[in-house]
Amino acid sequence: MAYKITEECIACGACEPECDNKAITEGDPVYIIDPDKCTECVGNADMPMCVEACSVDCCVPDPDHKETKEQLLEKWKKLNPGKEPKA
Repeated sequence: MAYKITEECIACGACEPECDNKAITEGDPVYIIDPDKCTECVGNADMPMCVEACSVDCCVPDPDHKETKEQLLEKWKKLNPGKEPKA
């Protein structure tokens, strides 16, 4: 499932550069994650990098966008044509 950023976001921006899929953008007032680009870092890393970067634990799974690991990997492949998955 894609991740989302909760209202507890302090808009520090630490998560944005960690997202290889460019799914995170600055919102008003908090950052947002585009569920069409979020693969939970499947294909890029062993775990969601936004979660690792967030100092206030506001990057959480979005229950409105449930996907299997296989679906996330297929999404990653579409977003990264010609590349091989890292993880």
